[in-house]
Parts: sequence; C-alpha cells; structure tokens
Amino acid sequence: MLNSESMARVGAWEGYTVSSVQRFEEGEKGPRAEVWIELRPRGNRLHRCGGCGRKVRRVHDWHERWIRDLPCFDADTCLLVNLCRVACPRCGPRVERVEWLAPYARVTKRMAQSVARLCKVLAIKHVAEHFGLRWDAVKAIDKAAMELELGEPDFSRVTVLLIDEFALRKGHRYATVVMDGLSKRVLWVGKGRGREDIRPFFELLGKEGCKRILAVGMDMSAAFEGEVRAQCPQAEVVFDLFHVVMKYGREVIDRVRVDEANRLKQDKATRKLVKGAKWLLLRNWENLPDEGAKVRLNELLEANQALMTVYLLKDDLKQLWDYKREGWARRAWNDWLDRARSSGIAPLITFAENLAKRLDGVLAHCRFAIHTSLIEGVNNKIKLLKRIGYGYRDDAYFFLKIRSAFPGIPG
Repeated sequence: MLNSESMARVGAWEGYTVSSVQRFEEGEKGPRAEVWIELRPRGNRLHRCGGCGRKVRRVHDWHERWIRDLPCFDADTCLLVNLCRVACPRCGPRVERVEWLAPYARVTKRMAQSVARLCKVLAIKHVAEHFGLRWDAVKAIDKAAMELELGEPDFSRVTVLLIDEFALRKGHRYATVVMDGLSKRVLWVGKGRGREDIRPFFELLGKEGCKRILAVGMDMSAAFEGEVRAQCPQAEVVFDLFHVVMKYGREVIDRVRVDEANRLKQDKATRKLVKGAKWLLLRNWENLPDEGAKVRLNELLEANQALMTVYLLKDDLKQLWDYKREGWARRAWNDWLDRARSSGIAPLITFAENLAKRLDGVLAHCRFAIHTSLIEGVNNKIKLLKRIGYGYRDDAYFFLKIRSAFPGIPG
C-alpha cells in the first residue's frame, strides 16, 4: 500500500504531502465517483511570493481551497489544498506561488492543459460533461489557454496578405479574416466587412508593417480595395479568380437566365427548362454530377443563343488567370471585352465595363500569382468550427478559435 510520501510523488504535488485520502462511489457525494485528497504543505519550507517570486519565510495567513485534478481510477479527483499568503517585504500579503497551480485557479495546470486539448476537437458541452466541470469554467480555461498560446501576432515577416469575409451568423452579420499569404497563418479576425471594420488590422500592423506589404489578394470588395490602397499605397491589389467568376455568375449568367425565362412566358416547356437550369449554368463543366447533366446543359445552350454566349465567355474569362505575362493577358482581355461589347447582352456589357475599370487588379495576377483559395479553405474550417461548437455567442472567443486552428507553417 502506498504511503503518503509515495502518493505525493505519484501526484507530483511539489511542496505538499498527502494527509488523507477518501473515495466516494456514485451517489454518495454526487452523481459521479470522487476521490478526496487532502494536501498539507511540507514543514519548514520557504514559500515563494506570487508577486515578485522571491522566497519568504513569514506567513501572513492560511486558507483552504478545493482544487480539481485529473481523474484517477475512474473517479473525479478533488484536492483540499492548504495555501498561505506570504508576508512579502516587497509586495505585502500575497498568495504563494505553487508550481502546479495557476494563481487563483480551481483546477491544476495539467487538468487545464487537458481541457484545452480536448476543446480543440470537441464542443465545450462535451468537455464539461467528460470532466464534470461547469460549461463556463471549461470555456474560461480554453480561452485563457488560447490567449497564452497565440499571444500577439508577429507581423515582422508579413509581405503578402489575403483578405476575405465570412458569415458570422444569420441576419447578414459578417466578419473579416486576414491571412498571411506565405505562411498560411491567420493574422487577424474582426467583426464587419466595411472599410472602418478592417482599419484596426492596419493600425495593429503599424506604418512600417504597411510599407512591407507587396500584394493583397481579395475579392472585388470596394471596401477592402479602398482601405488597402489607403493604408498600403505601394501594394498590388490582386483580384481572385474564384470571386470574379462567382460575381460573373451572379450578375451575368443568372441575370440572363431570368431574363430569358421571362421572355419565354408563352413557351412553358422551354421556360421551365431555363428556370430550372441555374446550377447547371453556374457549375463548371468538369464539376457536373453525371453525363445526364452534361446532355441537359448541351441541349439548353443549343436552344438559347444568349445563354450559350455568356456561358462560353465565362470560360474564356477564366483563362486570363493562366497568363504569366501582362502583355499577353492584356491582349486576351481586349479580345474578350470586344466580344462582350458586341454581344448585345446588357448584363454582360455592364459587367465587362465595370471590370474594365478595375483591370489592374486582374492583371496583377501576372506579377503575384496569389489567390484566396486558402481563405476559402479557412471559411470551410470556420463552418466546421461553428458546427462543432453549436455556434458561438462570444465573438472574441470564436475569433481565437479561428486563429488557433490556423497557426501557419512552422519556420
């Protein structure tokens, strides 16, 4: 049988020895089995001040505190610890420093670490049920662990940024995520998607940090572009292929589809075919689910000249991002613009004219071959985090979760 000294060594409660041990089965003290261990400080030892860290012999007073430790032998471990406040000549009365216990904590450091590790893969609710802790206690432990782990972001090597928005919750509430395009590390997350909403990031980056930025990948958000050009005038704005094509699908293909459906009111069979073809038209050819979908799309395009035109011009527009030299890309763009203007299709012409005004952001891809597919991966992970956590009401905690999930490539 283990004596008190051996048990103290097994428990690794430095500076303390075991005074008594009791075990209670389920239903005796609570719904779960519990082990109560009383710890007494070793005699004639110096205590370390919790403020300055110096060793002090004088004790101001003693008090008892119940502490949760990791479960042992299928039972919750509860420690009754005798702690003192030292009479520090420098700091005054201070709670002593205990190596295995954080100041004022109600759980040991190793239990807090275990809680934080489980919170990376499980919802707070499940972690709380596993350890028999309160929901708010688990959240506080996890939040403190992430704040300690992440600290303030290091911007010293950041030269390329990726910016995108994501839905924070229902009701058109959005947030913005900023990522290091080289290290794949999430640097900052903030509420909103307007210019004033992302300005705190550039203030955090600082004037010197803004000067180091060479390129910023983004969608065609006027707010993002305007703030980047104001804060980092030397940086190249690079429009992402995915978002440009998505905008084309929304403003051109879908608009033409609706207009054609309205035009075909008298031909009910054809109108029904056009109305139900939204996702056939918006998907890439290689992403169609089966041969039947490809046959239906071919039949639709052969029967409608306007839809055929905008669908083919979508594929030609995507090819602009394949060019490595700006001169070739510009010639391809001029050819695409001429065909769009001569099509006579109003939504297509409007889109082409608007894109022509921001052509520099498209051609910048020739100098900086960056895209926000990384950010799209982040957005998918964010959705997964929300599902795992059943949603988050504390935005600051949620943003820490996002940063913790994307620490970047080491080195």
